[in-house]
Amino acid sequence: MSQVSIYDSAAIDRLRAELRLEPQRVRRLRTVFLKKSQGVAAALAELPADARDEFARRVEFQPLAVEGRYDSELDGATKLVLRTPAGYLIEAVILRTGTGRVALCISCQVGCAAACEFCATGQMGIARNLSAAEILGQIVLAGELLGDEGRAVRNIVFMGMGEPFHNEEVLYTVLSALQAPELFHWPAGRILVSTVGIPDAMVRCGRRFPDVNLALSLHSVRQEVREQLIPLATRYSLDDLREALEKLNRIQRQPVMIEYLMLAGLNDSADDARELLAWLNGRDVHVNLIPYNPIEGKPQLTSTQRPERDAFAAILRTAGLTATIRYSLGADIAAACGQLVQRENRHVARQQQALPST
Repeated sequence: MSQVSIYDSAAIDRLRAELRLEPQRVRRLRTVFLKKSQGVAAALAELPADARDEFARRVEFQPLAVEGRYDSELDGATKLVLRTPAGYLIEAVILRTGTGRVALCISCQVGCAAACEFCATGQMGIARNLSAAEILGQIVLAGELLGDEGRAVRNIVFMGMGEPFHNEEVLYTVLSALQAPELFHWPAGRILVSTVGIPDAMVRCGRRFPDVNLALSLHSVRQEVREQLIPLATRYSLDDLREALEKLNRIQRQPVMIEYLMLAGLNDSADDARELLAWLNGRDVHVNLIPYNPIEGKPQLTSTQRPERDAFAAILRTAGLTATIRYSLGADIAAACGQLVQRENRHVARQQQALPST
C-alpha cells in the first residue's frame, strides 16, 4: 500500500475518515508537525494511541534524509545536505542574520538546466525536478533544527538549487501549501521566488500569487554579457524581461527584487551602473548587489571588491533607486548552493543511466 503525503489535504481527509479520527485531532497533528516544527513523534501523540501506528504507516511525513550538516564558524549560516528517495543530494541553507531574523534558502531541483556560468548547481550537467513534498520537506527539517535553538524560520527564499520556473506547476503547489491555513499558513510577503528570467512564467506567478515576492537574477543589462553569464538569456531578451517587469509592477504592490552579482571587470563599472539605471527607469524595483562566491573550475570569475561595490551602489542611490549590498554568509562552508554535492549527483546520475530500462 502506497503512502499518502502529509501535505495532500484531500488524501489525509480520506484517511482520517477511514480511521474514524476526529477532524480536530488531525488538525492538531498538522499544527504540531508543520507550524510548530516539533517532529513526527510529537505530532503522532495528538492521535489516539490505537491509531498512531497505522497513521504513521500510511502517511509519508518526510521524504528526505539528512546526509550532513555544516555550520559556519564565521557567521550564522548552516548548510543542510539532504538525500532524496532517488539517491540525489540537495542543499538547503539556513541564514541567521545579525538582526535575529532567520531566512531559509531552499532548492526546487537537483542540478539546473539554466547552466549559469557563476553557479555550482548549473555545472552539474543534470536537472531533475523535486516533488512538492521534497521541497516542503526542507522547510520542515530546517524548522525542527531551529526549534531546538528556540528560533524559527521567518523568510523562505527559492534561491537554492534549480530554476523554480523549470518546475513551475510543482512550485505553485508548494506556494499554495505554504499559504494554506490547514498546512503552513505562511504569510506570502515572507516568501521570495528567484528566477534567472523566464518572462511569461514570472507574469503567470505574479498573477496567481500577487503577494509573493519575485526576484530577477539580472547581472547585466548588456545582452552579450548576460548571455555569457546566463546561457538561457539567449532565449529571453532584455526587452522581454523589461516588459515582464512592467506587467508585474501593474499586478503587484511590492517592488521586484533585482539581483545583481558583482563580478570584477565584467559588470561592475560606473558605466555598467548608469546603463542599469537607464534600463530600470520607470520600474518599481529594489536592487540587491551580491558578492560572488567563487566556485571550482571558474578562475576567470572574481568578486568585485567592497570599495567598488560601494561606489556602484552610490551611483544607483544618488539617482533615487533603492539599492542594498548583500553580505555573503557561510563562505567557510561553501554556502552557495550546489558546491558540496556536484560530484555525488553526477555519480548517481551515471548509475541511474546504467540501469536497464523496464
